[in-house]
Order: sequence, then structure tokens, then C-alpha cells
Amino acid sequence: MPNPRLAQSLLSVGLVLIVIVSAEAADPDLRTQARAIFKSLPKDMAIPDSPLAPAQVTLGRMLYFEPRASVDGTVSCARCHQPALFGTDALPKAVGAEHRPNPRNAPTVLNAAIQLVQHWRGDRTSVEDQATKALIAPPSFGNPTYESAMAKLKAIPSYPALFAQAFPGQADPVTADNWGKAIGAYMRTLVTPSPFDAFLAGDDRALPPAAQAGLRTFVQVGCVGCHNGVGVGGATYQKFGLVEDYWKATGSTSIDKGRFDVTKSPADMYVFKVPSLRNVAMTPPYFHDGSVPTLPAAVRVMGRVQLGRTLTDGELADIVAFLESLTGRLPHDFLTAPPIPPAAARP
Repeated sequence: MPNPRLAQSLLSVGLVLIVIVSAEAADPDLRTQARAIFKSLPKDMAIPDSPLAPAQVTLGRMLYFEPRASVDGTVSCARCHQPALFGTDALPKAVGAEHRPNPRNAPTVLNAAIQLVQHWRGDRTSVEDQATKALIAPPSFGNPTYESAMAKLKAIPSYPALFAQAFPGQADPVTADNWGKAIGAYMRTLVTPSPFDAFLAGDDRALPPAAQAGLRTFVQVGCVGCHNGVGVGGATYQKFGLVEDYWKATGSTSIDKGRFDVTKSPADMYVFKVPSLRNVAMTPPYFHDGSVPTLPAAVRVMGRVQLGRTLTDGELADIVAFLESLTGRLPHDFLTAPPIPPAAARP
């Protein structure tokens, strides 16, 4: 006669095994669909046919954490793009030199080089352009001229030699252009591979069932219309508020006209660069004005103003689970600041 306790134990073991197998198995059709929409991160974000120069990367890392090139000696790139906060500052709007407020939220620098342009309005063409122009932007480094910023670096004994090593053969390598090239070279190494990349590469265990369900929902409800490609966004412009005015959903206290202020074209009213969603779970608050504090609230807003949908609690939870799978590993040389050259000794 069969032992009922043994039978029950075997049944329990079988059910556990079924759960484990289900958790580890991925839907091959979902992966195929995802591969057609997205793309895994590259090892670095070098300009095609222009490999990164190690000396420029090393110098760029120093300059990224260097505050003495700012007008008041307090602002570095890391001031608004902090490693501990996944390359952001956790403020609704960044604060630059001499406590000057920035008109918009500071986006993450992680994976930034893969994007179409830089800044919410696309008024910086590349990470190099952004780093250079930040030197004289009032809400950033705040210098009156590029020359005044470079004079500060030239007064620090080690920098002229470091610039000469990174940019050999130049009579005066300590220039704003080379500052931008060096920081840009470093930023092009700030790649954060995530569980989602492992899933795309074929790892069935990389995404838990909730994240896979969220990926499926993310595709089905239409989020991928804008958030696609290697950055899961960051490759196009889009009007914020396709279905209704965005500020009615975000509670924004001021209305930003977006790219219109750059181009003066009526077609660009309330148009912004579509943000990359990589590491989005780690970079609140959300949107160009930091008006929404949490990721679930931001996803609800997007469903409402972009898709005309009221997401169910289940859809929302699944999409957030998928977005959390986009959180990547921070580069080891981004976690801590390097030693920066000492100032000249006073006489």
C-alpha cells in the first residue's frame, strides 16, 4: 500500500521543481521580440573608427572630479553627476557654481554617449560638446570665458604635463576643446551592463518572471514606440504630452516649452529628447523638471499623457519590475574619485 506521507512529499518536491524550472525558463519568443526592438550595450561607447586613448581617459577621469576649473572652485562634473547616485544628484533641478539653479533636472552620465544628443532639449551635440560648454554655462561651472577656466588648470603644476601626454604634439594642449575631449573619452567608458543585457544574450535566469511579464507589457502597451534601441530610449525627440498637457499629470509648477526654445519652431513646442531608461530605477526624481518623485508615479504619468492609458496596478508593477532589470553594474573607476593634482605651493 503506498505511503501517503511519501506520496505527499514527492508531490511537494515535484511542485517545487516545476516552480524552479518555470522561474529559470524564458520565453524564446519574448527574447526574439526583445532583440528586434532593443540591443545590448557595447563594451564602450567610442566613436566609430576612433578607439579611446588611455591617456585621455585617465586625464578625463581626473577632470571629471576636478572642481578647481569652476568660477568658485566648488563645481566638478561629479557635483551634479554623483557616482553614489548613479550619475545624478537626486535634486529636482541641479545647482551649479555660486548656487545658481539649473533650469532642468540633471540626467545621468551613465551610458550617455550612446544617446542622440545631450541635454533634455538637445542643445549639446555630444558628451564632448556638453563637457566643453559646461565650462562657461552660468548654472554649471560659471566661468566668464574658456580662457579663464584653462588659466586655473595651467596654474596647477601637474596638469600641463598630463594634457601634453594625452594630446601629444600640441604647442598648448591645455585648451577647453581638449578638456571636452578628455572628459568625453572618460564618459565613453561609463557603460553599465544590466540583467536585461544578460537576458538579451541568452541567459534564461537573468530576468525573474515579473520582469519578463513587465517586458511583455512594456512592448504591448506601446512604451517601445519611443523607448527602444540600445539605450531603451535616448535616440529620438518626442512631445511630452501627446494625449494631454504633461503638467496636468506631473503637477509641474512651471511650463517648459522644451526644444522650442532652441529651434523656435512651433513643431518643437513641448518636445524633449526621449530619455534613456537604463538605470532609471536609481535616478529619481523624474522628468525634465524633477516633478515626479517615484518611478511608479512616473510610469503612471507616461501611460496617461503619452499613451492615453490608465495602467492597472498589475501592469504598473510588472513594468516597474522590468525597468528595475535595467539597473547595471557601476564601472569600478566611477565608484571612487581619483587623486587629483595638488595645487602649486604658496611662496
